[in-house]
This record gives sequence, structure tokens and C-alpha cells, in this order.
Amino acid sequence: MDIGRAVGFISGNPRAVLATARSDGRPQLSPVVAAVDADGRVLISTRETAIKAKNLARDPRASLCVMNDGFFGEWVQAEGNAELIHLPEALPLLEEYYRRISGEHPDWEDYRAAMRRDKRLIVRITIDRAGPDVSG
Repeated sequence: MDIGRAVGFISGNPRAVLATARSDGRPQLSPVVAAVDADGRVLISTRETAIKAKNLARDPRASLCVMNDGFFGEWVQAEGNAELIHLPEALPLLEEYYRRISGEHPDWEDYRAAMRRDKRLIVRITIDRAGPDVSG
């Protein structure tokens, strides 16, 4: 599958399952909400203490299974390397993430305070492989 087509699908279908690698190599799966930035990279918000963040700090390889709202039908698997962007640098990206998923927030100061309180970060994935090309 063309990476651009996969990124377009993710842009319109934010529900996904993120797979990272545990220290023993087994997969760790997390339901996430994914946004796509202007450069076609996937953005995911999480906490500093989340297992997925710890896994990605050790091994940046990430896989996403992105599904449509109806669950059955079209879906995409996308893979790439993730970078973790921590506060305070993450704050503008967390705002961009929110806007891309939900639009404008009614109180941005409250949102920023919550991001700091929750110790949020952005997982930013550059997709280098995507599929499927056909459904079976």
C-alpha cells in the first residue's frame, strides 16, 4: 500500500491499536487515538509513565492497526519508528493533536495545565511501511 494512502486513511480514522515491543520481545498492545500532522507523521498522546512510552524509549519500532468506525471493512497496518517528545517541547504538539482530533478546546489554559499535570508526551511516528493492499 502506498504510504500516502495509508496516512490519508489514518487522518480520517483515528481509532487504532499501537503495538510496541516489551523487553522480552513480546508485543504490548494499546488502544490509542491517532492524528496525522502536516508532514504525514502520526501523533499519539500518552503519559510519561505509560508502558508504551517506556517500550518505545527502549525500542522505537511501532506498528499501528487502524480501523474504521464500523470496525469491519477497510483498515490499515502502518509501521515506522517513533520518537518521544517530552514537555515542555510537546505542548504545541499536544495542542495540534487535540485540534486535529476534536477541534478547538473551550479552555486552552485548562488543557495545558492538564497536560502538565498528567505528564503527557507525544509519540510521533514516521511511517515507512503500510498495508494491506487487498482484503482477504
